[in-house]
Amino acid sequence: MTASTEIPVDIDSLRERIDTIDTELIRLWQERSSLSQEVGKARMASGGTRLVLDREREILARFREALGADGTQVALLLLRSGRGPL
Repeated sequence: MTASTEIPVDIDSLRERIDTIDTELIRLWQERSSLSQEVGKARMASGGTRLVLDREREILARFREALGADGTQVALLLLRSGRGPL
């Protein structure tokens, strides 16, 4: 295809969709973090540990499998936001 026959791309529409997705990602991130904090409080209140390493490994593996190396970084940030820094 030459430049004159290409279908024009509506960059503004694409950016609008990206912004919509970002808004939803932020909302979901905050919801996940809140739920994770609730789980941690409930676990500790019942005499459990602050961290469950097997569970964290499962989450890391799930994100790595779905997103590759970047998935590991995303999962680490998600875990940190739910439990705080180690």
